[in-house]
Amino acid sequence: MSIISWYHNDFSKFKTTILYENEGSKEIQITMPKDSQMKEHFAPFAISVQVLYGKIWFRFQDKQLILNSLDMVTVEPKIKHSLGAFENSIIRLSLSKLDDGLRLKNILKPK
Repeated sequence: MSIISWYHNDFSKFKTTILYENEGSKEIQITMPKDSQMKEHFAPFAISVQVLYGKIWFRFQDKQLILNSLDMVTVEPKIKHSLGAFENSIIRLSLSKLDDGLRLKNILKPK
C-alpha cells in the first residue's frame, strides 16, 4: 500500500505521468495548462477521465461536456474524443493495462 499524491503546481507545460499500475489498469496524471488542448483521438479500450483540479471541455460524438473539479466521464473503446483546459487543470486518466498510453505524447494540439 502506498499514498499517491495527485497534487501538482507546475502548469508551464502539458505533462503525462503514470502514477500507479496494477495487473489490470494504469492511473495517469495529465497536467494541462490553461487553453491547452488534446487533438481528437480514441483509446483501444474503455477509459475514464476525471478532473481533479480545474475545469475542462470534453467533446465526443457531436456533444460537448463541461467538467469541473471531481466530475468524471467514462468513454467506451474507440470513441473519438478531444478535450481542452479552460483553466490550469489536473486530470486523472484511468486506462487498461493493455493500453500502452504512448499515444498521449502525440495528441497535444499546439495553441
